[in-house]
Amino acid sequence: MQASGTDFSAQSIKGKEAVRSYEKELAGDTNKSVWEGKRRFMILFPAIDILDGKAVRLYRGEKDRVTEYGDPIEFAEKWAEAGAQWLHIVDLSGAFSGKSGIDDVISEIRKRVDVRIQSGGGLRKIEDIECRLEAGADRVVIGTMAAYHPDEFALAAYKFPEKIVAGIDARGGMFAVKGWTEQTDITAVCFGKKCKKMGIRHALFTDIAKDGAMEGVNVSETVRMQKETGLEVIASGGISSLADIRNLKESGIYGAVLGKSIYSGAIDLREALELASE
Repeated sequence: MQASGTDFSAQSIKGKEAVRSYEKELAGDTNKSVWEGKRRFMILFPAIDILDGKAVRLYRGEKDRVTEYGDPIEFAEKWAEAGAQWLHIVDLSGAFSGKSGIDDVISEIRKRVDVRIQSGGGLRKIEDIECRLEAGADRVVIGTMAAYHPDEFALAAYKFPEKIVAGIDARGGMFAVKGWTEQTDITAVCFGKKCKKMGIRHALFTDIAKDGAMEGVNVSETVRMQKETGLEVIASGGISSLADIRNLKESGIYGAVLGKSIYSGAIDLREALELASE
């Protein structure tokens, strides 16, 4: 099931080049508003959530409502073979326990497939971030550290420019942390604005009530997050159809994480990638 850069179709290779070209264009103009006109395409991030060494999906973030799918490395190969340019890999065990433990898996994935990796979960210290990046992650998602160790979060944003993604998980509009088990007293949008002021450019926005429920994405709150904060927002939670992807793209959203929808077959990843890159 192993895939490499030469295994992609011509269309997939073209898509990879387009994504990288567009990212370079944006990187060259850091003052460019993310709300200036309609995007040419949206980046999709197939998710691989890892719990106790297995690829899983949780229902609305509840640890006791888990569906196991198998070997995470096999799914990395599968999503790469379908044409994905990015993977979104989460250490759920680390998110719950606070101890990072998937660096070896990320290293193995980088050896086997030609993809870029965004990864979160269990990253509570600067040393955790360094290890995850050294393992092969291109950028990391940080949420809990920002809430409980803001000075260290600020240092991470300074030390690893363009490699820190603000993990903004919301329940009822409020910022939630520690694998969604704790809710803070700050709104998700307010936290996003603080991240933008720190120089962070990207945010992963998850509506916890939608995650894993296959009930449709919360487009209005996702758009609000991007518009009010100025962050490049990656939508997560509830995406269940090509119509959801189309709505996000037409709303100007930067990216979207696909989870249960591609594992269950509700969305064909190849078709979704084609739609996102039109």
